[in-house]
Amino acid sequence: MSIPVVTVGQSRDDLVGGLERLHGPVTVVRRCAELPELLAACQSGLARAAVIAEGSEGLTASLVDRLGAVGVAIIALTDNEDEAARLRKIGVASALTAVDSAELSACIADAVDQLTGAGAHGPGRSSLADTGAALKVTPAEPPSPETPGAGRIIAVWGPAGAPGRTTIAANIAGEMAADGKKVLLVDADSYGASIAAVLGLMDESAGLAQACRQADQGTLDAAALARIATPVATTSGTFRVLTGITRPDRWTELRAPALALVLERARQYADVVVVDTGFCLEADEELSFDTMAPRRNAATLRPLELADTVFAVGAADPVGVPRLVRGLAELEAAVPQASPTVVMNKVRASSVGRSPERQLRDAWERFGPAFELKKFLPYDPGAADTALLAGSLLLEAAPDSALRRAVRDLVCAPDQQKSKSSVFSSTARRRAKD
Repeated sequence: MSIPVVTVGQSRDDLVGGLERLHGPVTVVRRCAELPELLAACQSGLARAAVIAEGSEGLTASLVDRLGAVGVAIIALTDNEDEAARLRKIGVASALTAVDSAELSACIADAVDQLTGAGAHGPGRSSLADTGAALKVTPAEPPSPETPGAGRIIAVWGPAGAPGRTTIAANIAGEMAADGKKVLLVDADSYGASIAAVLGLMDESAGLAQACRQADQGTLDAAALARIATPVATTSGTFRVLTGITRPDRWTELRAPALALVLERARQYADVVVVDTGFCLEADEELSFDTMAPRRNAATLRPLELADTVFAVGAADPVGVPRLVRGLAELEAAVPQASPTVVMNKVRASSVGRSPERQLRDAWERFGPAFELKKFLPYDPGAADTALLAGSLLLEAAPDSALRRAVRDLVCAPDQQKSKSSVFSSTARRRAKD
């Protein structure tokens, strides 16, 4: 079956003409003058492959993702090794400009096979495509010793309201840095980014947006990520922060393909990547947008999809608990693989009743979702306010507070924990001694 192809740029007539004369493996259905015209042709369902003869520097990860979403593979022609390396980072195959028509046809067939999942030796390959072994082609995703990164991604999510996502995410980063780990904290909340305010940082420059722009261009590596991220020094350790967008209307800068590349580089750079996400999990924005438009909630959904650990945080009060229950159902539907660790924050007797942990566990077992309620964090407004006023973390502003001990217990190894899992256990022990 012939593969319909569109081309862009002033490619050599003999190359395009040669593709047209092959009569079978590929068929050139349109020659475009520039990338926007090519994009429109591909989105109309006209082609399954695009050959970029000129203007490959205009290709970005977001554009590649948009074309891939409509089933179009991309092959760029370039003799520049640096450009070929950049293209490889954003998932584009490349060939030399001197490639002949038969070899280019083989490259096109191979790229389409990879996009559709058939692979290099999968079913459906044409016999002509098998002759492409001699072609000097840069594969879209070549094996690399540094991919994937060894870093662990921790996503902190919670439903609408103020369950304490940002406070917990920032203090998790601080505690893990205090244990000697290399930590990167990422503010991916596209509705109300506030990591910079919590840490007392200047938020005039959105670090995550800068990283996404470089990732979109294929120029982001671990060194560039380290330059963009802001260092935060504490008395116990130092970590780096990618601050969030400075205004909610800048959410379009956090596109899913670029954000995924940022998190991939973050894995390579840091031992632990802590992501403060937004609350909204809706994925049906195509009801109000064109299907190829960026998705605002992708900045929340993509980290949750990629995370090794997800902390689902809810407020322990009559409003926060039902919100968390409903939110967990939405999370399971949106990201089935998440398996969150459920954390109840702001636990206090005044909002739940006597023995609040027991009350919450009993209610959760009767009415809660299938996810187990695993951790409790105490309501400690004095410690939280002190840290917020100082623009610092609990380990500096209130190192002996119950909240700080509970957060440390949440993420640190058992031999490093300073308290037991119950946030009221120390009080209970003191009472027992009395």
